[in-house]
Amino acid sequence: MGKDTPELHQIVREVIKQHVDSVSDDAFKTRASKKGTYISITVTITATDKQQLDNIYLALTASEHVTMCL
Repeated sequence: MGKDTPELHQIVREVIKQHVDSVSDDAFKTRASKKGTYISITVTITATDKQQLDNIYLALTASEHVTMCL
C-alpha cells in the first residue's frame, strides 16, 4: 500500500518479478482508497518457501514509496 503513483506500481512489479519465476499480469490487483490518494496492490503468487516471502517483504518495505506491506 502506498500513494497512488506510477513509481509504486513499477516498484511492486519489479520486486515481484525479481523474486518470483513466473507471474502473470492477472496476479496483480489494485484497489484505490475512498479519496483516491492511496492504493493497495495485491499480488497472488505460489511461494516456494518462507525465505522467498521474507525477501519480497524486505525489498518492498525498503522502498520509500511503500507505506505498508502485509
